[in-house]
Amino acid sequence: MSEDASRDPGASAPVACEKRWVKTWAGAGAALEQVRRDDLRQLDTLATLALLCGPADYHRPPFAPEPTSGLVEQQHWFAKVAARP
Repeated sequence: MSEDASRDPGASAPVACEKRWVKTWAGAGAALEQVRRDDLRQLDTLATLALLCGPADYHRPPFAPEPTSGLVEQQHWFAKVAARP
């Protein structure tokens, strides 16, 4: 059967069609990647978080940041430990 297919002049048409399909998607892949990158650049982080987690007021607890990062308290503990004999 493979011999008959190779002799059939119409057998090259599906191969040509498949090659065209692959070439088309190879070109589309680059264009789609550019669209994806552009979409990611235009994302609004806070709006995206609101969609994922619901709206939040980041000025009130429990979402508000602490007044300090804890570094001052950590340094206080280090100084206390260093002062030990």
